Amino acid sequence: MKLAGMASNRGRNLMNIADRAPGGASFAVVLTNDADAPVLEAAAERGIPTEVVERDGDESRQSHEERVLDALSEYDFDLVTLDGYMRVLSETFLDETPTALNIHPSLLPNFTGANAHEQVLDAGVKVTGCTVHVLDESVDGGPIVTQEPIPVFEGDDEDSLKERVLYEGEFTAYPRVIEWFAEGRVSIDWDEGTVSVEGDDGGDFPARRVVSDDLAASLRYGENPHQDAALYTDTTVSEASVVHADQLNEGAKALSYNNYNDADGALNLIKEFEEPAAAVIKHTNPAGCATADSVADAYAKALSTDPMSAFGGIVALNRECDAATAEQIIDSFKEVVVAPGYTDAALDVLFEKENLRVLDVNDNFEVTDTLTEKPLVGGRLVQERDTQHLSADDLEVVTERDPTDEQIESMLFAWHTLKHVKSNGILFADGTETVGIGMGQVSRVDAVRLAAMKADEHAEGKDADGAVMASDAFFPFPDGIEEAADAGIEAVIQPGGSKNDESVIEAADERDMAMVFTGQRSFRHD
Repeated sequence: MKLAGMASNRGRNLMNIADRAPGGASFAVVLTNDADAPVLEAAAERGIPTEVVERDGDESRQSHEERVLDALSEYDFDLVTLDGYMRVLSETFLDETPTALNIHPSLLPNFTGANAHEQVLDAGVKVTGCTVHVLDESVDGGPIVTQEPIPVFEGDDEDSLKERVLYEGEFTAYPRVIEWFAEGRVSIDWDEGTVSVEGDDGGDFPARRVVSDDLAASLRYGENPHQDAALYTDTTVSEASVVHADQLNEGAKALSYNNYNDADGALNLIKEFEEPAAAVIKHTNPAGCATADSVADAYAKALSTDPMSAFGGIVALNRECDAATAEQIIDSFKEVVVAPGYTDAALDVLFEKENLRVLDVNDNFEVTDTLTEKPLVGGRLVQERDTQHLSADDLEVVTERDPTDEQIESMLFAWHTLKHVKSNGILFADGTETVGIGMGQVSRVDAVRLAAMKADEHAEGKDADGAVMASDAFFPFPDGIEEAADAGIEAVIQPGGSKNDESVIEAADERDMAMVFTGQRSFRHD
C-alpha cells in the first residue's frame, strides 16, 4: 500500500509509520503547506519525496486544495494520512482522493479542536487518548476507526500529557489502522457513519488488547536489589490469587517480587488437587508436593522430598491451615505460607515467626483467569493457561507390562505436579507424594539423573525404589529410561511422539517397566 502523507509541522506520526512500515505500507510522498515544516527534512532523510504547497494570503480554500491535488497527481497512492495538517479539507479535495485518515489527540467525540490537551486537563478527566478517524468535511468528525486510551496522572501538564498521548497512544493506534487498511480488512459505511474491521471481534485473542491494571504496591526491589519493581492488580479476577490475598500478620515485612512470583506458583500447583494438598516452592519450582488425608500429612510428605531445598521456601495449602500443620511449617525457615483460611490456633503458631508472611486467599480454585502472558522486549506472548487434567482413560499403555491401579494413581499425581516444574522436567513419585524432582535441565537425561540424585541424597524416609516417573516431553532416546530403571523406577508416564518411541518402549520392556503415553506434553519454560 502506498501512502500520501500531509503535515504542517513535524509529522512525527507519519515518520513513525514510515519507519515501521505496518502491513508493508510506504510513503509515495509527504506534502506540507509550510516550507519551513520540519517534516520535510525528516522525510528527505528517509528518501521520501516531498512537496510544498503553501496557501497564498488571499487564496481561496478551493484554489489551494486544487493545487494540492495537482501536486499529488504526480504520485500513485492508495490512502491519504494526515498528521497535524492545519487545514480543514473540503469536498474539493476529498472527492478526488482515496480514503483520507486523520488522528486526533483525544477520545472523540470529546475534546475536539486544536487545544485538546488543555480541555482534557481543565475537565479533570482521568482517561484521555487518541482517535484515528476517516476524514470528512467536519472538524474532527468522520467515522472512527480505532481509539487508544491513555491515563491522565496527577501533576500532568499539557506537555507531559501530549508526549504520553503521542508516544503511547498515537504511535500505537495509527500504525494499527494503516496495517488494517493494507490488509484490506476495513469497510466504511458512510450512510451509517461507521467503520468495521474484519477480525476485530474480540474472543480469547482479540486483534488488539487494552490492559488496565492498577498499582497495588511499590516493592522493595525486583528479582535483584538493583532492579526497581512494582505490583499491579487486576480486580476483575475472582479466583484465589496472591495478588488479592490479605497478609494477616501486618507487622511482618511486605512481600518481595520473588515472594509474589513463588507464592503464585505454589498456589497454582495446589489448585490441581481436590484432595488435601501441600506444596513447597523454591524459585518457582516445587521442592516437594503431596496429597493426603489431611494437610498436615500432605505437608509432611511434601517437605520430606527435599527439606534442604525447602529452606526459605514458600508453602501453599489447599485447605484451611490448622495448628498441627502450622507447627510443622515453623519448624524450619519459610518465607511465606498461603492458604484459604487459618484456625486461630494456627495463627498463634505462625505469628511466632516475625517475618513469616501469612497470606489468606479465597477458596475459589476454579480457573477464571484463563490467559497467561509473558512480557517480551517490544511485546508480549499470550496463551491459554495449561488446564489439562488427565484421567486413567486418557492414558495409552504401550509396554508389555500394564501399570497397576496404584501406579496409575501415582502417574496422574506426578503428571499434574510436573506441569508446574520448569522444563526440561522429570518427576519421581511414590503414591501421591514427590520423591525426586529434576527441573530446568537442557538435557532430558540430565533431568532424570538430577531427580534420581535428589531422591537418593535429599529425600527423607523415601526413595525412588518402586516409584513412577513423569516426563514433561517425550524421550528422544532410550538413555532416560535406562537411567530411570537404574534408579529403581518401575513405571513411566510421558507424552510419546518421538521418532524413537519404538526403541524407548523396547528399553522399558527389557527392564520390565510399565509405560503409558499421554499424547500431550506439559512444557513450562518460565
